[in-house]
Amino acid sequence: MTEAAVRDAFRQQAGVCRGLDSSFTAQVCDLIAERLDRTTTVGRRVLDWAGDPRANADALPLRLCGALHALARDDGPNAGVWPPHPTPDDEVLWTAIVVAFAAEVDFVLDWLTSPPQTNEVGRSGPLMAGLLVPADRFGLPFELFELGSSAGLNLNLDRYGFDLGGIAAGDAASQVQLSPRWTGPAPPAGRVDVVARQGVDLNPLDPTKPETARRLTAFVWADQRERLDRLEAALKIARAYPPDLAAEDGVAWLERVLTLAPVVGVCRVVMHTIALQYFPPEGQARVRAHLEAVAAQATDKAPLAWLAYEAASAPDAEGRRWAELSLTTWPGGTTHRLARGHPHGFALEWFGAPT
Repeated sequence: MTEAAVRDAFRQQAGVCRGLDSSFTAQVCDLIAERLDRTTTVGRRVLDWAGDPRANADALPLRLCGALHALARDDGPNAGVWPPHPTPDDEVLWTAIVVAFAAEVDFVLDWLTSPPQTNEVGRSGPLMAGLLVPADRFGLPFELFELGSSAGLNLNLDRYGFDLGGIAAGDAASQVQLSPRWTGPAPPAGRVDVVARQGVDLNPLDPTKPETARRLTAFVWADQRERLDRLEAALKIARAYPPDLAAEDGVAWLERVLTLAPVVGVCRVVMHTIALQYFPPEGQARVRAHLEAVAAQATDKAPLAWLAYEAASAPDAEGRRWAELSLTTWPGGTTHRLARGHPHGFALEWFGAPT
């Protein structure tokens, strides 16, 4: 990739951040896109990036922003201009970034070596809304299988509280309370009872370890206090109820743990949020093929569901990028587009559950 491609990746990320209500992170990305040069080791590494810097590949802008946020939270040289401090003007902010690059070379370069990893708890809102639909249809408890789990925080969704278009769900006493801005009809009322849960990630993070909290927090955009507070509360719950996570390829894992034989008395659910899109096409095809093979034996007493909250293939007419919530249930195999919403789950437009 050329230097121009690197700069363009930062400009594109700035646009995404503005669209997702992070003006500070957008400002950082814009400054790097326009002003970064080769006078520092970090500048040379970034501008000469050997891979693909774009968001759907190496996500280089998010790696660098994560490094700077982590430094600020560790009281690094940029701490005084990072949120929760007031946002400085471009000159002050850029000076702090350059000082950080020069003073913390090894720290920043180390952060650049691994991709960003997030575990957006807000996405539990769309997932819980989606689970209310098979809960209403089948009246059975759930066994959850999550692809791309990261630290597995969304596997604990029944331990969070929800207000979903006026419908209460989950644990009303939980420290994590989610009430996405809602438009459209309410989802069906019901109880989501999770009796088993497990997930997979190529690099699962242990929520009981301090370094996991440090890493996940760094990749939350620094000016989004609500997300940071929610993550902190979810990590406390995960330390009390650590999820069962496997470190392996998600497709091979699913083929192994989601058995062909039906499980009577349980609705098995394969779910994922902004994850399947990163699987290679052949991997996505294998996921679909295995689900269809398992579904061949599904019954109303041993159903199967596939719940996905993934980025839409294109922006809408106003240029906004949504995530779409879809649900396929077996027996039957019909896919319903239940909702679209903010990629972080903060707002949801509900289209209505199937009847």
